[in-house]
Amino acid sequence: MEIILGKTAGFCFGVQRAVESTINEVNSKKSKIYCLGELTHNKQVINKIEKMGVEFIDDYNQINDTNSKLIIRAHGIPNYIYHKLEKKGIEIKDFTCPKVTRVHKIAWKYAKNDYFIFLCGKNDHPEIIGTISYCGNNYFIIEEESDLEEAIKNYEKSKLKKALIIAQTTFSVKKFADIQNKIKERLGKSKIIVKNTICIATELRQKETDEISKKVDCMIIIGGKNSSNTNKLFEISKKNCNNAYHIETPEELNYEEIEKYNKIGIMAGASTPKESIEQLVKMLERKEGIKI
Repeated sequence: MEIILGKTAGFCFGVQRAVESTINEVNSKKSKIYCLGELTHNKQVINKIEKMGVEFIDDYNQINDTNSKLIIRAHGIPNYIYHKLEKKGIEIKDFTCPKVTRVHKIAWKYAKNDYFIFLCGKNDHPEIIGTISYCGNNYFIIEEESDLEEAIKNYEKSKLKKALIIAQTTFSVKKFADIQNKIKERLGKSKIIVKNTICIATELRQKETDEISKKVDCMIIIGGKNSSNTNKLFEISKKNCNNAYHIETPEELNYEEIEKYNKIGIMAGASTPKESIEQLVKMLERKEGIKI
């Protein structure tokens, strides 16, 4: 059996920064620490940080301790929440990924200049929820190509004469290209500005997953089931490989079933810790004749 492990598998810069910064805050032991929402979409990471004393909350009003800190997760938050936190006097530690902050700045700049914004991403994803707060009143979220008709109708209703197309940082590269091409076909290139806000790490990970999944008998994607970027990798794998698996932990894998494959590819999402990847590889290495 041969294993091909993706070189881009695991933590991206934004997640690594958020996790390390949070651990540093915990180690300072100066105050109670809360985190608004999941720091990143990985249960193992969340459980580890929770055991260190960080309390994860869904509403900042749950904070009653004045001597406390609130961590803003890598996905970011809506801009109006920052104002409410300041009024409440809560100390903020903002670990929003710089790539996400860049999307916010772009959206805000163009919204102020009367652009309609086509925002490609998952409707209920925390990054998108944060980004729409910077889009003004004239925007539409495009999750699939099937949303295009309604998106264009909303653009026409707005009476605006120009539009911006941006995307969630972990959106599908191929899907983003297809969507922008179809919008340009309908509205004309002169009316449209495209800003590719997909993170380069996401692009590289998707590209490598596409390449690996085309030359293996089995593809294993390890990462959170609620992780948008991990789900994209699984979607890519399924298109190229008939035997694709999405697991959160190495224990979920049926190793007896995996033994029948000659060549296995492994890729991990941007929120998957190094330990989980290493554990999966070690468990596969216990089988005879494996080489990586």
